[in-house]
Amino acid sequence: MEKDDKRQAVFESERCYIRPFIESDLDAFITYRNNPEWMEFQYFKGLAREEYEEILLREPVVENGAQLAIICKADESLMGDVFIKKEAEACWIGYTINPMFKRQGYAYETIRAMIQWIRQAYPGVKIKAGTSPENLASIQLLKKLEFAPTGTEDGELIFQYA
Repeated sequence: MEKDDKRQAVFESERCYIRPFIESDLDAFITYRNNPEWMEFQYFKGLAREEYEEILLREPVVENGAQLAIICKADESLMGDVFIKKEAEACWIGYTINPMFKRQGYAYETIRAMIQWIRQAYPGVKIKAGTSPENLASIQLLKKLEFAPTGTEDGELIFQYA
């Protein structure tokens, strides 16, 4: 991990650290985010490079919604991204893993670390996530992480961390 990247890390897990996006992350991000098959259930996709730059390369503010990069500690590669937004008494989270790293436990590991970070940064808030009813992998992940379904909103299943 370069000195600047380590200083920027928001939180970390065993194999990854999570930090704001930098210019060198964009090519990998655009590759998986603009993959229509992989991104079937995601909203933040299909944008032009300039649009991603404008959103990702600004200072992240959790109250406005912050997209952060998941970086592999071993080789500095972009493994995916997480989203967090604090609204009133809840933090909403989202996550996407680059398909090159799917089914290796990175999403589980990262979201567990994210939950710990939220608990420290925003004590007492509810942690929520929404997913498409058809996104079985995400539903399984949320249940494994001990999120419980609480209903539906705008066609999404809403889960809350226990």
